[in-house]
Amino acid sequence: MRVASLDAFHVRIPLRFTVRHASHTRQDTDSLIVRCTLSDGSIGWGEGLPRSYVTGETIDSAVSLFETADLNRPCSGSWQSLEEAVDLARAIDLGPPPADKRDSFGHTVRCAIELSILDAAARSCARPLSDIVHNIPETAAIRCRSERVQYSGTITAMRPRRQWISAWMNRLWGFHQCKVKVGAVGIDDRDTVRRIRGILKPHVDIRVDANEAWTRNEAARQIERLQPFGISTVEQPLPHSDIDGMAWLRQTVNTPLMLDESLCSLDDAQRAIEHGSCDRFNIRISKCGGLINSMLMAAMAHRAGLGYQLGCQVGETGILSAAGRHIACSIDHILYLEGSFDRFLVRNALTRENLTFARGGFAPALSAPGLGITVDETALQHVTIRSLSRRIG
Repeated sequence: MRVASLDAFHVRIPLRFTVRHASHTRQDTDSLIVRCTLSDGSIGWGEGLPRSYVTGETIDSAVSLFETADLNRPCSGSWQSLEEAVDLARAIDLGPPPADKRDSFGHTVRCAIELSILDAAARSCARPLSDIVHNIPETAAIRCRSERVQYSGTITAMRPRRQWISAWMNRLWGFHQCKVKVGAVGIDDRDTVRRIRGILKPHVDIRVDANEAWTRNEAARQIERLQPFGISTVEQPLPHSDIDGMAWLRQTVNTPLMLDESLCSLDDAQRAIEHGSCDRFNIRISKCGGLINSMLMAAMAHRAGLGYQLGCQVGETGILSAAGRHIACSIDHILYLEGSFDRFLVRNALTRENLTFARGGFAPALSAPGLGITVDETALQHVTIRSLSRRIG
């Protein structure tokens, strides 16, 4: 078995409502969708979401890299089993990033290609994608099998009235956890968290995400102001480059700190562990370069005694939602699970299956071969801005 071709689609999908946080305001999403066709005709799908404020990528840089990278070298190998396909996917290397970019530059493309190959290979072998965890030796200590998972709710940065409505929606839907976006200009974070805590039940776990909004001293002050409302975690309070500042802040405040924008590669993860700059990782499949890197990062956190969240990026379609579900159902110790907002957030669904979580945030495991989804190619064409194809071999 081998890869015969890879097709990339730049899609633009409007969101049902504006999503705002300290780093960005978004009304639609530009994503890279990749279709892999194997020599036996099996087809797999992958997705990556370029974010300039996370990995430095744009949709234009992602499309350009897909068009110009030497894909024959990393993708032309053959395999006889899913285990060998995982080895091929693990070795995908699209070349060094530009000198002025982080080592995670290109992760959008790597994620979309890796996921499409693994999906196609697992379909060809008639096995669910979650089975790949058994072919990644580093994950031995965190492997598990779950028949259902429970997602967390989210409240983005918005005006008080909309915060009030969103908090009540989270309560009525029965979420046991809720992330609150803080750090946006013009919004009082203490009032926000106080208001939301007053609406959500006392047992609901509330964590906050500042998206790099604060300086060191400002972060210490803001976290102290929020502590009376029982926040469980503060995500990315400082700019991603301030590793020393995160280590200082961790020693200064009592609330656990989580890295997100600072955590985009395996090298980032190792550096965070060595510097003692966080208590928890936010692992997101696209920014981390795919399923395999995401699982490796979770294993690294576990070995270092750190917690981890499986996060998502705004505007993910059912392709990445399915990928996240497979990880969540195959590894243990996930503190917070985000994603599967599909029908709630994106206006154009690309999968025939509805992967949106149910009340309480609950969702079942996916047991069909590969990702366990069916991409609606007519719907895909409706949102495609441009496309290109690469023959392999």
